[in-house]
Amino acid sequence: MKQKAVVVFSGGQDSTTCLFWALKQFDEVIAVTFDYQQRHIAELQCAKEICHELGIEHHVLDMSLLNQLAPNALTRSEIDITPGAEGELPSTFVEGRNLLFLSFAGVLAKVKGAKHLITGVCETDFSGYPDCRDIFIKSLNVTLNLSMDTDFVIHTPLMWLNKAETWELADQLGQFDYIRTKTLTCYEGIIGSGCGTCPACQLRQRGLDHYLMKKKAGN
Repeated sequence: MKQKAVVVFSGGQDSTTCLFWALKQFDEVIAVTFDYQQRHIAELQCAKEICHELGIEHHVLDMSLLNQLAPNALTRSEIDITPGAEGELPSTFVEGRNLLFLSFAGVLAKVKGAKHLITGVCETDFSGYPDCRDIFIKSLNVTLNLSMDTDFVIHTPLMWLNKAETWELADQLGQFDYIRTKTLTCYEGIIGSGCGTCPACQLRQRGLDHYLMKKKAGN
């Protein structure tokens, strides 16, 4: 049987790295992007363009209800992007996002006959988001299997990688330049290197600098 996979895809560095990883691992890859009326429509457009370029079946699902339920810096332009005080989550945390995204990705996967779900969550370089933890993913995997009486496997290729190691994986996949120039990670909606000042851009650039230094030292 052909091995099919559904990738939760935002068009950002992490999910695009996971998309290329999935293309190496599985016979057929489907991408799913969620429109939760996020701060920048450019994120949706970026995801569409990448999938079009790569010839990947792409679904954009309406998740506007999440916008109504979870006011935060990614769904409200009037809320400032802040890292959060000690013991508090950043203003960019979207309550229930990965729970809902993976649940609906599971429904799509069941319809498409796919057993594999891929997401770019990471416990090593994350901002304290509870739904990026390995324990959450393992728990949800069991729940999805019970709820749909199937045997999904949720893959998290980046779970134990820091940002420098994520860049290294992109390089190993032969997609370093593509991911560097065509993905959108920036909270201000700027493709590639981004604005350079938001937390997402700083994390991305820090990881890139560390990887390039490591690569240069190894040559």
